[in-house]
Amino acid sequence: MIEKKEDKKVGFTIGKFAPLHKGHQYLIETALKEMDKVIVVVYDTDLIDISTEKRANWIKELYPNVEIKFAHNPPSQYGLDEESVNIQMKYLVDVLGDEKPTHFYSSEKYGASVAKYMNLVDRRVDNERKEVPISASIVREDFEKNKKWISSNVYKDCKID
Repeated sequence: MIEKKEDKKVGFTIGKFAPLHKGHQYLIETALKEMDKVIVVVYDTDLIDISTEKRANWIKELYPNVEIKFAHNPPSQYGLDEESVNIQMKYLVDVLGDEKPTHFYSSEKYGASVAKYMNLVDRRVDNERKEVPISASIVREDFEKNKKWISSNVYKDCKID
């Protein structure tokens, strides 16, 4: 009797990681525990004066097993309305290329839209920010005050001398 091989579970997440913080890490670590493969899509942003490649390197330094994809020059139209979601999802599908994810990891409302559009499992992680009560916007407000929420490899690049 031939056993049927279980399909490979591929999770992915998206973000600006501006900067990468412990909440992002919790999400990535959860995906790594649950999936056979994890893809992280790093978006361009002007919210922080650190290149997309440098922000991707933070992730690779901590999680060498993740696959990084770059979202350079993403569409400027954002939102949860149908038109914005369609624009963003077409772009994201193009960024993913031949990848066939099975799960979408997020801690954001848009997770439902991404998962529905791409017919994936919507895997929310710490949606209420109870496990790791931080966001990148809070970290950016005061890097020094919030340095406990970012890894040393991130902090050294964000530290203002």
